[in-house]
Amino acid sequence: MSEASSLFTRLEYRLAQQLFHTRWLPRSPRTQRLTMHLFQRCANAGHPAALSQYGHMLFHCGVSPQDKARGARYVLEAAHAGDAKAQYQAGQIREHGCAQYPRRDEYAVTWYARAGEAGHPLAATRLVRAYRNGELGLPVDDEKAGHWQILADRLAGLAGSLDAGSLDRAEGETRH
Repeated sequence: MSEASSLFTRLEYRLAQQLFHTRWLPRSPRTQRLTMHLFQRCANAGHPAALSQYGHMLFHCGVSPQDKARGARYVLEAAHAGDAKAQYQAGQIREHGCAQYPRRDEYAVTWYARAGEAGHPLAATRLVRAYRNGELGLPVDDEKAGHWQILADRLAGLAGSLDAGSLDRAEGETRH
């Protein structure tokens, strides 16, 4: 992909994100179609975050089995590209299974571990529960559960401090 098309894809993705998260724009069918079209274009261009988000939407909200299968493919492509959210979603897909990707506990554990190590707190928390209760084909292992618990707590603390920092900045901006 050329630098210009890469830049254009990143801009399209930012626009799609803005449309998706905006509260002031009416949620008309036309706006929703445009947003989905932009996400689809970015996903087809290989943008990892778009692959993750669009794939997640297709997998969970797609009407046809083909939509769900394409959504799962997009999520797994983003997971292979290193997107932590997609890695967690890939763990979910492999844990629960779908038509295209049957349940495979060992794959789910691998994706959860990758996502947890990449900083996804829900993935680390899922591994804590799996090791404590002997789920996902894992033996009960308090030591490994403790390892993932420490990571999950640290990630939750980071998320909390980031939220507090955002709140402090917002309060500081309103005072000036």
